[in-house]
Amino acid sequence: MSNKIKNYLGIALIVGVLMLGLSIWSIAGSVGKSINPSSLRSFSVTAEGKSTQVPDVAEFTFSVITEGGENLAALQKENTEKMNKAIAFLKENGVKKEDIRTSQYSVNPRYESYSCGRPIYANGEEKAGPCPPSKIVGYTITQSATVKIRDFTKAGDIVSGVVKSGANSASSLNFTIDDPTSVQDAARAEAIAKAEKKAEKIAKDAGFRVGRLISIYESGGNYPVYYGKAMGIGMGGDAAESAPAPSIEPGSEDVKVNVTLTYEIK
Repeated sequence: MSNKIKNYLGIALIVGVLMLGLSIWSIAGSVGKSINPSSLRSFSVTAEGKSTQVPDVAEFTFSVITEGGENLAALQKENTEKMNKAIAFLKENGVKKEDIRTSQYSVNPRYESYSCGRPIYANGEEKAGPCPPSKIVGYTITQSATVKIRDFTKAGDIVSGVVKSGANSASSLNFTIDDPTSVQDAARAEAIAKAEKKAEKIAKDAGFRVGRLISIYESGGNYPVYYGKAMGIGMGGDAAESAPAPSIEPGSEDVKVNVTLTYEIK
């Protein structure tokens, strides 16, 4: 093989290596940009969207608390009968079985404690007097249930009526949205629309064009809980029999979602 041909082959080999290197570098750069958005010229905009909704569920907790002596079986029977009576009242007033959930059942002993006797002096030394151990003198049974009320026109009568039917404690009235998905979707759509409009305005003012959307970050979206103010029911008994049903108003509240959109700068 002549030197001329060898030179041509050498040049061709060098050119091929250079072209291969350029191709690899170009591919690596493209992949790097697609994986790491921070390598692009980019900018971010943030906007908030909200959706005003009226709660569709009122939720509260009631308890049957039974306290007595050492006959635990009798106390359990009494507690169960009162709870069953309260639940029967709820069902008679349109509350569905699936909207009644037992949230607590506890049996706690009650102790009688003795104070230790006075110090005893023997042979000039002070010694502790006898101190009998504590003993169980009775039990307290607490059974609680959480209830969802979907008909707000009955909410006041149900809350007060459950106390008259056997419960001796009612608390934690709050208003919620049973399925918050649609509310959050509406707030998110508004936030994205505002962010897109904001991005176009910034690009126009700064003299560049908005490129492709690189990322989107969302925060918020937790639907609020609306706490009622008319829950001064307290314990049952004669007072509960004469107490009027509380006035319950759900009101309304804003569900808010914040989004941050990051765009490529063209």
